[in-house]
Amino acid sequence: MENEADAIENNLEQSQESAESVHTVTRAEADALQAATQALYAELKTLPEGDLVGQIVENALKLLRDRTTRGDVKLINKAMKELRYALKVFSPYRETRKVSIFGSARTPENHADYKGAAEFGKLMAQAGWMVITGAGGGIMAAGHGGAGPEPSFGLAIRLPFEQRTNLFIENNPKLINFKYFFTRKLMFVRSSHAIGLFPGGFGTMDEGFEVLTLIQTGKSVPMPIVMIDEPGGDFWKSWQRYVVKHLLGRKLINPEDLHLYKITDSVEEAVEEVCRFYSNYHSMRYSRDDLILRLHRRPSAEQLASLNERFKDIVVKGSIHTSSALPIERDEPTLANLHRLVFHFNKREHGKLRMMIDQLNLL
Repeated sequence: MENEADAIENNLEQSQESAESVHTVTRAEADALQAATQALYAELKTLPEGDLVGQIVENALKLLRDRTTRGDVKLINKAMKELRYALKVFSPYRETRKVSIFGSARTPENHADYKGAAEFGKLMAQAGWMVITGAGGGIMAAGHGGAGPEPSFGLAIRLPFEQRTNLFIENNPKLINFKYFFTRKLMFVRSSHAIGLFPGGFGTMDEGFEVLTLIQTGKSVPMPIVMIDEPGGDFWKSWQRYVVKHLLGRKLINPEDLHLYKITDSVEEAVEEVCRFYSNYHSMRYSRDDLILRLHRRPSAEQLASLNERFKDIVVKGSIHTSSALPIERDEPTLANLHRLVFHFNKREHGKLRMMIDQLNLL
């Protein structure tokens, strides 16, 4: 009923907007409004992150100058509301690692995939992780049921069919409802430190390929992606054959890109893969052209020489070297005690970068 009401409201507003002549804000009016907000900008700059909030206000005002339609302003407004609220819900748990579980909403409770997802959620929670799913049925319900309510987040999407909030996350304060797929998907990727993919349909394929694309292109930080079959199953192995034959075979991806994910039919192996990824590697960020890899353990001189030899083709100039915290990291004081590897990364071969992280975790 909520979706029908939204549709009626949107149709009415569109009809009214097309039928009525709307006052257009002149450049003079927009400039006067801009001038009137200068005092607000000055006040905002005295507050933490106030300079960025001021830029948000400034860009919002430009919508008037640009004569943006009401429908487009509504989209921007709703998207910002969704993102603001989602960030607020996730904020208290920022330091806790989280795994997003994707899979079919149609998987029945007696299916091996459902049982596997429940076990995966349970083991990840026992390892101290939190679990994020789309809050629906099937694999999503299994992930929440296995993990339990305390470490569970639900990112629900309002659909006219199929998508009902599962009982494990219902009424949980960590349940967030989204109108737009793009805001929901952004929060999935931004909030996750690992991805668990169980068999599913178009939605699962979309989410899996999007995460792979974001990591392959450097738009997302590296993270473990595990594709989990039922014992003896071949869902992801069949997918892998397609990738190797048609994508790798036509040189549409690099051989190293196959290292961006792992296929297994063992839940325990999937959990081990996720946890091992952070056994030495902690996180990364850029300082201009330099990539900073933060580690729990510092490589020896011999290990560093081996890294420079094996991965020299992804270093644009100079070499891979150790470092203490860089000035740009002053906004992350809690990470100051970690060790650093710094080098000028070519920003293209992210599959090879993943191989380097795997090597660092073996040190």
